[in-house]
Amino acid sequence: MIVVAHFQSPLGMIQLLASDHGLAGVRFLDTPPCPQATLASPHPDHPDHPDHPVLQAATCQLTEYFARQRMRFDLPLDMRCGTAFQQSVWYAILGVAYGQTWSYGGLSAKIGRPMATRAVGAALGRNPLGIVVPCHRVVGATGALTGYAGGLVRKATLLQFEGAFASVPMNKDDARCLATLKSK
Repeated sequence: MIVVAHFQSPLGMIQLLASDHGLAGVRFLDTPPCPQATLASPHPDHPDHPDHPVLQAATCQLTEYFARQRMRFDLPLDMRCGTAFQQSVWYAILGVAYGQTWSYGGLSAKIGRPMATRAVGAALGRNPLGIVVPCHRVVGATGALTGYAGGLVRKATLLQFEGAFASVPMNKDDARCLATLKSK
């Protein structure tokens, strides 16, 4: 059974989903759910259960992350919604350290599929566990920001927050959001 909780982050409201196997979804409420992830997709029948142990742990760890007290998440993950290839990509990006970035090409080489850069990008776009499985840390070969299900503004903000980029061009609203994160 899938249960749901919500977390108010400095970047917007996040929906958390858990199954009996672990954390199954982390997504900003203003973004569409992962297309193929029926397991991690919100559904009216999924009960709100903020006292579920996995959801409590996720809420606690996200709070620590946004307070700069946590650089790595330690949660049971349920990635069954993905194909074997997608799961291999998602598990590989768990190795991208806080404050670091990998390129799509580097990631495809890391999983032993150096010619699968586009497929890697597509798998990252279907990551049901944003922030916790840090797909925001994957950038283009030149360091350019490309694609992020939570939006490029959030990707830029997260990378700057983690210290991966010294500065990223932002409008006033984006800069205000980053200032809120930095004050934590």
